[in-house]
Amino acid sequence: MKMSILFTLALLIAGSFYSFCFAQQNDEVLIRNLENEQREAFLKKDTATLFRLVSPDFVVNAPTNRLTTLAELKQLMRLGYVDLDSFERYIEKITFINNIAVVMGYDVVYPSGKMPDSGKKVKRRYTNIWMKSNSTWQLVARQATIISVN
Repeated sequence: MKMSILFTLALLIAGSFYSFCFAQQNDEVLIRNLENEQREAFLKKDTATLFRLVSPDFVVNAPTNRLTTLAELKQLMRLGYVDLDSFERYIEKITFINNIAVVMGYDVVYPSGKMPDSGKKVKRRYTNIWMKSNSTWQLVARQATIISVN
């Protein structure tokens, strides 16, 4: 009797641990997919998708060393100051803290048009902060720093 209670308790603990790990693994896959969807939307200037993925309170510490809000980003996109020929993203780490996902890595962009460093290869370190609200993840903050221009 005592052995079966211990066995049942061990199964419950193992099942809970497995459920927690599986849920986090599913969230990581989802965040990776959202990161890619956001990257593609930015590259294609698909503002409908981009603004669905981004919180209305979004803020970015941009590679231009300026803090930019969502409203300012929309204006820059309309005026042609956000234009990329290519955009590659490399995720190095995703960390979950409650309803927040912190994504860190680097990206490589080829700016064009009116963007600074147009026609050059720009490598940047970045951190994206995603927040989950009512089962929906949205990008709430971003920080990007240029580390090389070739």
